[in-house]
Amino acid sequence: MAGGSRSIELLAPAKNLECGIAAIDHGADAIYIGASRFGARQSAGNSVEDIGKLCEYAHRYGVTVHVTINTIIYDDELEETLALVRELVNVGVDAFLLQDMGLMSKVREIVPDTVALHASTQCDTRTWEKAQWLSEQGFDRIVLARELSVEEISEIHKRLPNLELETFVHGALCVSYSGICYASQYCFGRSANRGACSQFCRLAFDLKDSDGKTIEHQRHLLSLKDMSQIDNLEALMRSGACAFKIEGRLKDINYVKNVVSAYSQRIDEIIRQHPREFHRASLGRVAYSFTPNLKKTFNRGYTSYFLNGRQADIFSPDTPKALGEFVGMVKEIRRDSFNVAGTSSFANGDGLCFLGSEQEDKKASRQVHGSNNSSTRQPVNSPIVLHGFRVNRAVGNRLYPYKMPHGLKPGMALYRNQNQAFDKELSGTTAIRKIPVVMTFGLTDNGFILRGKLVSGDGIEDTLCAETLISFDHQQAQKPQHDNIVRQLTKLGNTAYECSDVRLEDGVEQCFIPSSVLADLRRALIIELDKKIQERKRITIHRTTRLDCDKAQSYKFVREANPSQYQAFPYLYNISNDVARKFYEQQGLTKPDEAFENQHPQGVQVKRGQVEDALLMQCRHCIRYSLGYCVKRGGKKPTWREPLYLELPDKRRFRLEFDCKDCQMNIHPDVE
Repeated sequence: MAGGSRSIELLAPAKNLECGIAAIDHGADAIYIGASRFGARQSAGNSVEDIGKLCEYAHRYGVTVHVTINTIIYDDELEETLALVRELVNVGVDAFLLQDMGLMSKVREIVPDTVALHASTQCDTRTWEKAQWLSEQGFDRIVLARELSVEEISEIHKRLPNLELETFVHGALCVSYSGICYASQYCFGRSANRGACSQFCRLAFDLKDSDGKTIEHQRHLLSLKDMSQIDNLEALMRSGACAFKIEGRLKDINYVKNVVSAYSQRIDEIIRQHPREFHRASLGRVAYSFTPNLKKTFNRGYTSYFLNGRQADIFSPDTPKALGEFVGMVKEIRRDSFNVAGTSSFANGDGLCFLGSEQEDKKASRQVHGSNNSSTRQPVNSPIVLHGFRVNRAVGNRLYPYKMPHGLKPGMALYRNQNQAFDKELSGTTAIRKIPVVMTFGLTDNGFILRGKLVSGDGIEDTLCAETLISFDHQQAQKPQHDNIVRQLTKLGNTAYECSDVRLEDGVEQCFIPSSVLADLRRALIIELDKKIQERKRITIHRTTRLDCDKAQSYKFVREANPSQYQAFPYLYNISNDVARKFYEQQGLTKPDEAFENQHPQGVQVKRGQVEDALLMQCRHCIRYSLGYCVKRGGKKPTWREPLYLELPDKRRFRLEFDCKDCQMNIHPDVE
C-alpha cells in the first residue's frame, strides 16, 4: 500500500453468522453484529460462539468484528453486560459499539488496548465539541449522526484530525436524531434506546392545524426514504471519514451480498483512481459472479439525505414499505391479465406493487361484492394504499397474477419489490475473496526457504511478509524442478490466499525436493502469514491513544457539547444506572435526571396527562419544508394557524415545534 495513504473501511451489517461471512466474502472490511442481548436491534442477537466463529473467519482477511452493545443499561444488568463483554473479548472481538456512558466507563477498565471502543450513533454526535468530549472519555471512534452534511463532517475532521470518524452511507433512516427518540416508549412502552423500537415514524398521521383543520389525511409524514450515498462516496472519503457503514442488521443475506458488493466495487474504483491517497482497511480481492444493483434490493426509494444540504424529497409519505424498482406503466387490462409498457422483463413469481387510493380500493371492492353503497365521503387527500401481488405467469410483457388486484388501472406506475431472476442470481456462491501473495523460493546453507509477500487489491506489493525454512539436503535433480515447484506451492485450496506469482532464486530449481516437503513449506507459510495479519491488526488498534478521562472533568460539556434541549429535557442524557449518574456528576452535571425509560417503565404506555411536556423527537426533517411551506427558504405562505399537530387514528396528538433558527423540527406530546 502507498505510504501516507488513508485507510478506508466498508462496514457491513450481520444479522447472523451466515450474513457476516457473506459480507466478508463480498468485500466488507469490517462487520458489526449484535450479541445475545443489549443491542439496538433486539431481534438481531447472536451467541458468543457464533461471534467467535465470525471473528476467526474475518481475521483471515484482516477484517474486524464490531459488537453492538449500544442500548442503555439498567443497574441490575450491568454485571451481566460486563461478563458478556469479557466473553466476547476472549473470542476475538475487535471493537464494541456503546451508548451507555456508565457501561463505557466500566468497559474501558476491563478491555485490553487492542480492543477499540466506538461511540454509537445513539450518542447523538453532531458537533466537533461532542466528538472531542467522547474521545476524551476513551472512545477511539465516533459514529456520527446520519443528518450531517459533507461540510459538517469535514469540520469535525479538521478540528480532530486524529480521531476516527464513521458515517452511515446506506439503508434505513431514523427521522429523529438517534439516541433521543422517545416516541415509541411514550406511545407503546417500547424503547428505541433498549433496542425495541416500534417504528412510530412509519405510522400514518393526519396533519391538523390549531383550529382542527385537516391539512393532510393519513399520510406517512415522518417516514423517510432510505439513504444511498454510493454517488457521494468520494466526497465522504475526502471529508475525513474513514469508515462507511451500511445499515441492515435485520436484512437478509441477499441484501447483504448486493449492497456490500456495490459499495465495495465503488470504493475499489475510487482507490484505483487515487492509489496514493487511499487504501482498503482489509486484505483480499473479490471475484463476483453477478452485477450488483441497488435498485433491485429492499428500498423505500433513495435519498442522499442532508449530505449535500437540505432537500424536500427525503420522505416517502405515501407508504412506509419498500416499493422496489420502477418497471413500467400499466397499459391494457383484461379479465385475468394486463400488459406493461416498458423494457423490463418479468419472471413467474415476481412480486409487484402499485399505489392506489383507499377510496378507489373500497369502491372496487364494493363492485366486486355487488354493493352499491357509495355514500362514503372522500376525505381530504384520500389515503394512499400500497397494493402488492404475485405474478403467476409472465408471457413477455403480459402478466397473469394469481389474483387480479383491485384498483389496478391503465396508466398506473408499476414497481417490482421481489425479483425472482435476481434472487436466483444471488443464490449459492456469488463471490470468492482471496488475498494475493507473491512467493519466493530459495536456498539456504542447509535447506530451503519460502517467503510470502502480500499484494494489495490494486496490485501493489504490501509490506507484510512472512517466511518459513526447512532443513533438507541439497541433491541435484535429474531434470529442472520449476514446474513441480510452482504447481505444489500454488495449491492454496480453501485457504484465504491465492498465489499471484512464484519467483525462484538462482539454483533452486536444479535441486531435487519432494512434493511432500514443498507442501509442508506451503502450509507453514500460510500459518505464518495468518499470524502476521493478526499482529498487524492488533498493532493498528493499539496505536489509537486514549486520553485520561480525568482531563475532561472540567470540560463545559453541558453548555458546549450538546444542543440546548439537553438542558430543558435532561433525560436526553439517557442516564439509566447509578454508574452513569456518577459519571455525569463527575463531568459537572448537577442533579442528573433519570432516563425517560426509568421514569416510564418498559412495556407501559404513557397516558395523557402523565407528563407535563416532553421532547419525543428532534428531527432535521421538517414537514413544513417538505410540503413546500417554508417561507424562510422560498416556500408558500401557509394558510393554517399554528401550532400544527400530528394525529393518530386513536386521536392521540403530537405538537410540532419548528425551530427555524437551528432549522429543525421538535415533536412533543399534546398535553392540553
